[in-house]
Amino acid sequence: MNNETIKKIIEDSYDESKEEGLRSIVRDFYSRRLLSSAILAWVMAAVFLGLAIFSAVHFFKTDQTQWQILYAALFIVGVHEFGVIRIFAWQMAHRHNLKRDIKRLELRVTELTEALKCR
Repeated sequence: MNNETIKKIIEDSYDESKEEGLRSIVRDFYSRRLLSSAILAWVMAAVFLGLAIFSAVHFFKTDQTQWQILYAALFIVGVHEFGVIRIFAWQMAHRHNLKRDIKRLELRVTELTEALKCR
């Protein structure tokens, strides 16, 4: 069997409605199974965002250089960790989507092998 017939089989049976969007990814992330992880991630993000805001306010209130360095370092740490927590939450949301896509690919491979055997 040549590549043109395989491409034709794939194009004929591809269904774009099976693809998921951002709404379904978010829905799966806040499902009952991952709710504790989602809550923990956003609580930690709020803590680090609070640290960044606190240090930014105190940075401009103080006149001593050593305290300004401390508050600047705390601000950088807070903003950095806030970003890391957001990336972690995004990866947790996509983890189940990736598993689902792998299962779909496995099903597609079996469908294609069945279609190739019939021809």
